[in-house]
Amino acid sequence: MRAARERGESQSDWKTVRERIEAGIEPEEDEDSPEGTGAIREAIAKRRAGRPAGSSTKEQVSLRIDRDVLAAFRATGPGWQTRLNAALRDWLETHSSAP
Repeated sequence: MRAARERGESQSDWKTVRERIEAGIEPEEDEDSPEGTGAIREAIAKRRAGRPAGSSTKEQVSLRIDRDVLAAFRATGPGWQTRLNAALRDWLETHSSAP
């Protein structure tokens, strides 16, 4: 199916699909498997869109970091942002002026 889409042979009229979604028109029941259509709709309704809820202890910011420093953290692989956060926390703990 993916190969057919890549060749431009998809039989879905995506423009019409989008228009119907925007108009709030529900798709018709599948004549061959009406219970399947219901199951799919239930699964879609249960699915939460977007990213999973994160902890409320973090805040997204825009930060300018030297390219070589950023490249070094990214080179460590997945989880580099967590390691960068840990490095900043460590610096705060070693450079804190609190007694």
